[in-house]
Amino acid sequence: MNGNTIRLKFLEYFAKHGHTVVESSSLVPTDDPTLLFTNAGMVQFKTVFMGEERRDFVRATSSQRCVRAGGKHNDLENVGYTARHHTFFEMLGNFSFGDYFKEDAIRYAWEFLITELGLPPEKLWVSVYEEDDEAFLLWEKVEGLLPGRIVRLGEKDNFWAMGDTGPCGPCSEIHIDQGAAAGCGRPDCALGCDCDRFLELWNLVFMQFNRTADGVMTRLPRPSIDTGMGLERVAAVLQGKINNYDSDLFAPIIRRLEELSGRVYGQDPADTTAMRVIADHSRATTFLVADGVLPSNEGRGYVLRRIMRRAVRFGRNLGLDKPFMDEVTATVVVTMNHAYPHLLDAVELLKKVVINEEERFRETLENGLVLLDEEIERICQDSDPVIGGGFIFKLYDTFGFPMDIVRDISLEKKIGFDEAGFHEAMAEQRAKSRASWKGDNVKLREQGVKDLVEAGVRAEFIGYEHLNLKIRVKALLGPGGLEVPEIACGAEGRLFVLATPFYAESGGQAGDVGTVQWPGGRATILGTAAGADGIILHHLRVAEGVLRIGQEVELAVAREPRGDTAANHTATHLLQAAMREILGDHIKQAGSLVTPERLRFDFTHFTPLSQEEISRIELRVNEKIRENIVVDTRILARDEAIEQGATALFGEKYGDRVRVVAAGDFSRELCGGTHVAATGAIGLFKIVSEGGIASGVRRIEALTGRTAFASIQGTGQREHELCQALNVRPEGIHEKFKSLIAAQKQLEKQVADLATRLAATDLEDLFTAAVEVNGVKVLAAKIALDSPQTLREAGDRVRDHMGSGVAVLGGVIKEKVALLAIVSNDLTTRIPAGLLVGRVAAMVGGKGGGRADMAQAGGPMTDKLNEAIAAVPKCVQEILAG
Repeated sequence: MNGNTIRLKFLEYFAKHGHTVVESSSLVPTDDPTLLFTNAGMVQFKTVFMGEERRDFVRATSSQRCVRAGGKHNDLENVGYTARHHTFFEMLGNFSFGDYFKEDAIRYAWEFLITELGLPPEKLWVSVYEEDDEAFLLWEKVEGLLPGRIVRLGEKDNFWAMGDTGPCGPCSEIHIDQGAAAGCGRPDCALGCDCDRFLELWNLVFMQFNRTADGVMTRLPRPSIDTGMGLERVAAVLQGKINNYDSDLFAPIIRRLEELSGRVYGQDPADTTAMRVIADHSRATTFLVADGVLPSNEGRGYVLRRIMRRAVRFGRNLGLDKPFMDEVTATVVVTMNHAYPHLLDAVELLKKVVINEEERFRETLENGLVLLDEEIERICQDSDPVIGGGFIFKLYDTFGFPMDIVRDISLEKKIGFDEAGFHEAMAEQRAKSRASWKGDNVKLREQGVKDLVEAGVRAEFIGYEHLNLKIRVKALLGPGGLEVPEIACGAEGRLFVLATPFYAESGGQAGDVGTVQWPGGRATILGTAAGADGIILHHLRVAEGVLRIGQEVELAVAREPRGDTAANHTATHLLQAAMREILGDHIKQAGSLVTPERLRFDFTHFTPLSQEEISRIELRVNEKIRENIVVDTRILARDEAIEQGATALFGEKYGDRVRVVAAGDFSRELCGGTHVAATGAIGLFKIVSEGGIASGVRRIEALTGRTAFASIQGTGQREHELCQALNVRPEGIHEKFKSLIAAQKQLEKQVADLATRLAATDLEDLFTAAVEVNGVKVLAAKIALDSPQTLREAGDRVRDHMGSGVAVLGGVIKEKVALLAIVSNDLTTRIPAGLLVGRVAAMVGGKGGGRADMAQAGGPMTDKLNEAIAAVPKCVQEILAG
C-alpha cells in the first residue's frame, strides 16, 4: 500500500464516519506568535479547541503538512541519522470539537489500523498516561488487543502539549513491535525505549486543558479529540521497511539523487545518510517556499536557509559540486503535486529561490574557507593549536559555514577542534531563539469576542453593495474587551451588529471609517477589524449621547476614503499582473497594504528593478486604467476559479467558494476586498519607491488618483523652483548639475592641495621642535586637517624624513580628533605604535590601534587635543620605562 493510497484511505474512512475533510493549512501559522511553523494537525483548529471560534462542523479530518525545525520541536540535526526524524512530514489526523471523546477516538483508531490497513493486532501495543484510568479501562475492552499490552507512562511520554502554552491533555499512543532486529538489543528493551523496535504509530490526544504561561491548566469548554499519525511512518511499516526513507514517499527523490551523483543508495553509509538528508530537506524547502517563506537571516527565513544549506553541504559529500537542489525540488513537485496542487503555482519561484540561495552559499563556503585558513595560520603559532568554539560558531552563525567542514579540516591539519565550545554557543543561541518566539498565548481572543463566538452570532458584510444600513446594536465591548451595556459620551469602545457595510481590515486592506448615528447621539467609527471569523467590530468614539445595546443606529461608511481605498486595491491587482507580464511568473505577492492614501506591494524578486522596468510597469498599469476595463466580481467554486487562471496568495487558506475579482483578461485574483467598478476610476498610477526589504523580497510603494496627481504636481513645483535657482530651463537641469558637480570636485581638489601644503609647512616646524627622550627623537604636533587622507599623507612624509624616532600627529576632522603614530623600524619592539597611540587617544576619550610601525586612533574630546599632543614625550618615556 503506497503513501498516496494510505492518505486517501484515511480521509475517506473518517469522512464515512461523519468527519469533514479539511484541507491542509499553510506551514506559516495564522495569527499565532507562539509557533515558527505549523507542526501538528491541530494547529489550524487551535482557536476551536479553546472555544474562541466555531466552524460549521464538529468533526474534522486532514492530512496536514508540517515542519519541525525550530523552537521547541526541532528535529533538524537528527535528520538523516535516524530512521524516523524529518523536518517536513505529513500528519494524518481526526478531530472532535466537543463531540465524541475517548471511547470513539480509541474505537476509530483501532478499527482503521486493523480493518482498513490490515495491521496484525498481535504486534500492537498501547500506552496511556499513568493517571488516566478511564483510557486504560476503555483499551481493556477493545477486541483483539492482547492482554498485558497496555502500559502506563508518565507525563514526558503520554501528556501532549503543542507548545509551552495552549491546548493540552493526556494521550494514548498506539505502537507497533517491529521485532528484535529493529531494537537496541538490551534485555530490558520494552515500550518506552528510545530505539526503533516499539515504534509509535498514532497519538490520540484527549484535549481537556489549556495551559497558560505560568503553568496553570484550566479545563477547555468542551473535551475534544486531537489525533496525529505520521504518514511517513505508517507507509514504511505497511511496506515492511524499518527506515522511513526506504518507503515509496522518498523513492523518486532518492532515485533522482542517484542519477545526479552517480552513487547508489544503501551501498555506502555516508552516501546513504547524505541522500536521506537531501531528500528530507528538499521536501521542506519545496513546501516552505510554496507557503511564502523565503531564505533570510531571521525567523522562519533563517530556518529555511539552514535547511537548504545543510542539504547543499551534504550534496558536497556526494560529489555534487555544482548547483543541484533545483533538480531535486522539481522532483518533489512532480511527486507531490497531486496531493498538494498549490506546489504547481510556485514552480518558477521555487527554482529561482533555490538556485539563488545555493549559489550564494557556495560563495559563502569559499569565503569561509579563507577566514578559516587565516584563523588556522594564527593559532598554529601556539604550541597546542585549537580552533576555538566561539570562532567555529561565528563562522556557522554569521556566515552559515558548516561545523562539519571545520571539523574535517581540523582533522586533516591535525589540530584541535573545540566542539564542546561550539555546542555551548549553539545552545545559548537556541535558548535566545526559543525566547524570542515564545508568546503568552493564554488568551488568543478577548473575553467579549469569545462570548460572541460562543453565542453563535456572525455579522454579514453587505458593503459590496451598500454603504449605509439601519440596524440594532447587538453587543458593545468596552475596556479589556469585556461586554458592556453602554458606551458614554467621550468614551471609546467597539460595536457589534449582525450586518454591516463596514469592511473589516483583512488581506492588507485597511478597515473602513465612518459614522454611526441614533436619536440623540452620534459616534465616529475610527476603524473596523475582525475579532474572530464572522465577528466584525467597529472601533468608535462617542461624540454625543450614550450608545446602548438594542439601540437602532444608522451606520454610514465614509465614501471618499472607501473610494480611494478601492482604487488603490484594484491598482494593486493591475500592478501584480503587469509585473508578472514584464518580470516573469516568479513574481508572487509577499505582502500588501492598501489604505486611502497609498498602496504598498511586497513581491518575490531577487534583483533591484531598473528605472526602465519601473517605467514599463507604470506605463502598462496606466494603459489598463485608460482602457476603463469593467471590474467583474463573481463567487465560484475554488477549483473552478483556479482553473480559470485566478491568482491565489501563496500560504493563504481559502474556502470551497471563493470571490474572484477580474479586470478583463488582464488580471484575475481571489480577493475579498473592495474594488472600483471599472479601472478608469483609478485615474492615475504612480510608483514612488522600490527597494529590498528581505532576501528575495522587494517592495513597491505607489499612489493613485488625486494623491498621485498631487505628487506629480509637487514634483513639477520642485522642478520649477530648481530651474529658477539654477537659471535654466527644465531640459537643461541635467547638464547644469553635471557642470556643478565637476566644478565642486575641482574645488575639493584645490582645498586638498592647499591642506597638504599647509600640513607640509607645519611639518617643517615639527622637525625643529623635536625633543629627545632617553636617546629617542620624539616629534609631536597638531596639524590642520581636512580629511583622513591628508593625515596619512602627512604621516608618510614624516616617516620618509624622520630617520630613527617616534612621531604623533593630531588634528580635528568633522569635530572629532584624529591621531596617527609613526615609529621607525629600529624602535618598534621598544615603542609599538599601537600602544603609543592608544595612550594618547585615551586622553581625548578614544581608542585605537594598528601595526607596530604605524597606528591610528580617534576620540570625541577635541578640547583635549593640545593637552594630548603635549603629553606625547611623557607617554614615550613611560613606555620605555616599561
